[in-house]
Amino acid sequence: MGRLTKKQKEAYAKIDKSKSYDLNEASALVKDITNVKFDASVDLAIRLGVDPRKANQMVRGVVTLPHGTGKDVKVLALVTPDKEADAKEAGADYVGLDEYLQKIKGGWTDVDVIVTMPSVMGKLGPLGRILGPRGLMPNPKTGTVTMDVAKAVKDVKAGKIDFRVDKTGIVHAAIGKVSFDAQKIAENAQELVSTIIKMKPVAAKGTYVKSIFMSSTMSPSVEVDVKSV
Repeated sequence: MGRLTKKQKEAYAKIDKSKSYDLNEASALVKDITNVKFDASVDLAIRLGVDPRKANQMVRGVVTLPHGTGKDVKVLALVTPDKEADAKEAGADYVGLDEYLQKIKGGWTDVDVIVTMPSVMGKLGPLGRILGPRGLMPNPKTGTVTMDVAKAVKDVKAGKIDFRVDKTGIVHAAIGKVSFDAQKIAENAQELVSTIIKMKPVAAKGTYVKSIFMSSTMSPSVEVDVKSV
């Protein structure tokens, strides 16, 4: 680690490394130690006692955060002409099909979420190498492949996020902005953790939620007391 700035030293000094905080305390502390000049994201890192290499221990799902993410999520709806009006009315930023498939083929990926229909998935297959690494490939498990495209778009705009455990056993997720009050950050965090707990794989043995850390963009991390969640 390089030399810490004065503000970074002040931030670290406010964290008691010998203790873990309940969600409300952690949320307030993260707001207090964030000194960037933009509206930073608040993130959770949840270490799980699972082996992601085994299919029966994969943890993946969706959750609708009660207070949204604070981010203006750009949604592309890849739909047939009969669904275009519904998608636009629901708030999709981009709506169409073949013209956007061509743009993606050319490297365009300036969206956060892609919603589509089952009948269109066949056309998206060849674009997997572009969409997959960016986490943009629609998936029925996350509700982004559906006949009810309008609902899917509204859910995403309202704060629906998808999450999955990475190869090291950690779930990383953005749960809001530092401009949120501490209670809203805590409630969003609680919703995510509760959802993950409900999804505990039967094959997972021992301690399931091993640790939880909360941080904001460029801030130190604060340990959350797992028992408080």
